Amino acid sequence: MTEQLRSYNEGVTGKKIDVALIDLKLEALAEQINRQSHAIVEAEARRKRIENEFRQAVVNMSHDIRTPLTSILGFIQLLETEALTPEEKREYVTTVKNRTKRLQSLVNDFFELSVIESMDYPLKNEKLGLTALISDVLVGFYDSFNERGLMPDLRLPEENVSIYADESAVRRVIENLLVNTVKYAAGEVQIRLERQRDTVDLTISNEAKELAGSDVNLLFDRFYTADRARSAQTSGLGLPIAKSLMSSMGGTLTAELRGDKLTLVCRWKEATNPVEYVRIRRSHVE
Repeated sequence: MTEQLRSYNEGVTGKKIDVALIDLKLEALAEQINRQSHAIVEAEARRKRIENEFRQAVVNMSHDIRTPLTSILGFIQLLETEALTPEEKREYVTTVKNRTKRLQSLVNDFFELSVIESMDYPLKNEKLGLTALISDVLVGFYDSFNERGLMPDLRLPEENVSIYADESAVRRVIENLLVNTVKYAAGEVQIRLERQRDTVDLTISNEAKELAGSDVNLLFDRFYTADRARSAQTSGLGLPIAKSLMSSMGGTLTAELRGDKLTLVCRWKEATNPVEYVRIRRSHVE
């Protein structure tokens, strides 16, 4: 056992200690040593992953912040010149305002995500009527869906399904998912709120041809989404923020890609009795 453990620790071999021993107590000891060795390997891999993510975070934050900041400084220099017409000045001031809002949005999102992922992020879980909350949020997105020509096909419970969660966090999760859907979806969007055995699931499905063949779990990686969204003038942190909030509330947010159809599922523990469902069809011309 000593020789095997020495070879493993020195990297000579990746084989752990044999547990097929004559003495049952020694077998139990060897098994625990193997478990400890495995835990150490996993911890080291996790440490390296966190270090790499931190380095990438510095690179991405620098890139995302520097781009609008450089633009702002450039237009300020143009505004300082005297050979500008009033129309040009108004145009440049408008551009500076837009770039500043972009920069503010980036900083706010980075800050919010870091706060959410901290251990002391405050959440107030209480009984919450999810059906009514989702309906309220959807009303605010009516114009956004309409502008994109999207037809959300809704299936909501007749009764107000309840969960135990933080209202502001749930609202932010739903808003982030809908913002992502409006920005990238094509064709019909399906939104479902359904009661399972002991959970309540919010499902949003839409066509996403650009994701075909990719790992949809990367959608929740802040660095992957930030790269994907730079050209769209957003921070790309909407889905990572939503996933972190769901985790903080004891829920889950998962993604699945079947063909070119992307499905996002939010899952909370249920706090009510079974309900009946009604199908509501809402078109973009309604």
